Amino acid sequence: MTSRPTSAARPRTALVVEDERTINDALAQRLRAEGYTVEQAFDGPTAVERAAEVRPDVVLLDVMLPGFDGLEVCRRIQAARPVPVLMLTARDDEADVLVGLGVGADDYLTKPFSMREVVARVAALLRRVERAAALADERPATIEVDGVRLDPGARRTTVDGEPVHLTPTEFDLLLCLARAPGQVLSRERLLREVWDWGDAWASASATRTVDSHVKALRSKVGASRIRTVHGVGYALEDHR
Repeated sequence: MTSRPTSAARPRTALVVEDERTINDALAQRLRAEGYTVEQAFDGPTAVERAAEVRPDVVLLDVMLPGFDGLEVCRRIQAARPVPVLMLTARDDEADVLVGLGVGADDYLTKPFSMREVVARVAALLRRVERAAALADERPATIEVDGVRLDPGARRTTVDGEPVHLTPTEFDLLLCLARAPGQVLSRERLLREVWDWGDAWASASATRTVDSHVKALRSKVGASRIRTVHGVGYALEDHR
């Protein structure tokens, strides 16, 4: 199955940041074959420079890099302008994943990964960006559940009146839960509605992605607000 860039107006630009040249070149070659314009960087400082110069639509970012690591690259890129980031990590350690999500990564893949899955993840990230832009144009009504207020048009969140910074994926996840307060949403449904993945991607790796994002989200909005139903999924509780 081939996932082409979502915009017909121009090719999407992907910045591939990976210090292992063989992997970097393989990713670049596959993305170019899918119709993307691809820029490459092999260390942290160059990655930040290239991101500022070419303003990519999506960044594929290895965690372990010379110069400074991918987490610092992600911080600096996101400070300059929001851009979807797919982290590539050699470790499936939960702490590492949560740190990556905390500095602004939208998704992650653990090595070794298939090129097919990389392409699918990148396409899903870009579709979500376009969906968010469409929502901003529509200016939908705000939603409030248990002191958590979401403005889908402005993509702003407050918790008990205080602004909270969420990554684009965290915002979409919280919005999905907030639209059905108290209702348990399965991981598979969240993968479809938030990550825009089909059932083919409902693997153990995919469900871990949901779990990791929920854990990161809990740290920002309060753990008690999101209930876990083991083996099923999650619900945003309304205690008021």
